[in-house]
Amino acid sequence: MAAGEISKRASVLLKTLVEHHIRDGQPVGSSTLREAAGLPVSAATIRNVMSDLEDRGFLHSPHTSAGRVPTALGYRVFVDSLLQVQPLEQEAVSVLRAELHPDKSSSDLVQSASHLLSSITAQAGLVTVPRPETNQLRQVEFLPLSGDRVLVILVVNEREVQNRIIHTRRVYSEEELREAAVLVNQRYAGRPLSEVQSRIVREMQEARSQIDNYLEEALTLANQALEQDEQDDEYVMAGQSRLLGGATAEEFDRLRGLFESFERKKDLLHLLERCTRANGVQIFIGEEAGYEVFGDFSVVTAPYSDGARTLGVLGVIGPTRMEYNRVIPIVDVTARMLSSALSS
Repeated sequence: MAAGEISKRASVLLKTLVEHHIRDGQPVGSSTLREAAGLPVSAATIRNVMSDLEDRGFLHSPHTSAGRVPTALGYRVFVDSLLQVQPLEQEAVSVLRAELHPDKSSSDLVQSASHLLSSITAQAGLVTVPRPETNQLRQVEFLPLSGDRVLVILVVNEREVQNRIIHTRRVYSEEELREAAVLVNQRYAGRPLSEVQSRIVREMQEARSQIDNYLEEALTLANQALEQDEQDDEYVMAGQSRLLGGATAEEFDRLRGLFESFERKKDLLHLLERCTRANGVQIFIGEEAGYEVFGDFSVVTAPYSDGARTLGVLGVIGPTRMEYNRVIPIVDVTARMLSSALSS
């Protein structure tokens, strides 16, 4: 429901009430609202307007107070029609520019972005990890360690280097590992990791049926090296504890359910998947996210890309009374800067 569907006076009062609730986290009474709004109307008129807004679902009255607080619908009208978004402070822009540097690997950039979102907004920040199909294998090297251990060096995309140790079923010589790396690079370099993994499994079976032991050994090494990608976290989150700092007693109780949802991941991942298909900043207030556990919280997201395709989504999770005028531009600018760094 747009602000145009309520009177100008009601819009001013709703905006003032929401801003007070964001700042203090407490129900707002008619006398406080009258003074803050600066409208030349009586207290009785203020009460009548607030009562009408409550009847229409924009406000509700907690049992313990005569004041009122915004509902999810009230916040939605505020965000869509009454909010004045502030330009991002230059200090925050400078921090983002310094930390989201093109010379960093994609994994480092994702980690940095989540921590920056949390520290700048004082909420929980999260960034989904780029999907495996967007990562391309550039080169692999196998180096022998002691016993049955092999150091795998994976070069992914243009400059991201991943090191991992695998345990092999037998001890390989340095020459055997070098020849295996040459074979794998010749067959798979430049292909998406998800495609490489599926092809390796298929070609291992073919090599086994043809008794091509050399090829099967090389593919087995490569398969072990890439299997760990499937175990990676789908998103990186920072600052969950910040949600506790500004929480009221009532919000504190409800945070337990949200933290349990973070552990399960399923609900949050489904929401983030929806966000990757949208353009620009998306705002989910309360149960608009589609899950009861988000009832007292809002999620502000934006997709990021490498200039050619969407790689994932980043965002902030906080109480419905978060400072949207600050959070929205922070999420937007962070997404743009992360995209720029990944595109360079």
